[in-house]
Amino acid sequence: MAELTVLRTPDPRLRRKAAPVRDFNGTLKKLAENMLETMYAEDGIGLAAIQVGVTSRLVTMDLSSARNHPRVLVNPEILSREGRVSHREGCLSVPDYYDYVERAARIRLRVMDLDGQAREEDCEGLEAICIQHEIDHLNGKLFIDYLSPMKRRRLLKKLGKLKRRETAPVL
Repeated sequence: MAELTVLRTPDPRLRRKAAPVRDFNGTLKKLAENMLETMYAEDGIGLAAIQVGVTSRLVTMDLSSARNHPRVLVNPEILSREGRVSHREGCLSVPDYYDYVERAARIRLRVMDLDGQAREEDCEGLEAICIQHEIDHLNGKLFIDYLSPMKRRRLLKKLGKLKRRETAPVL
């Protein structure tokens, strides 16, 4: 397996919309394995393919404290939403920033596995929050888009300065 590079805000590739997966083959399985390895290395609980520069509707997750319950969601689609919950979120593509986001408390999900088998499931709690966060990525949306315009402007300005500092030539 190989660790992938996670794109960081304000990289414009994070705003692309992912295309549905059509080919369920070894390449897809290898990508999912590499995404899981990357997610674990970055200490995340979820990762969307778009965050590693791949425009496919693919998500990896692991909400277990022992990091031993990996999940792969192919072409995830939210069928219904119920209730509201506010939860503190972070993102591998927006390092070192956390804020509260309001999302549906429960969702009904249609998803495929790596073999192309479709199923529906009900999710709630952190699982529902994480899935909504990752599906937002697949649609070109970041959790910071839920922030007030003023908070978002300040954060993007700070991230832009950090990015320029990281890429500045060393004299």
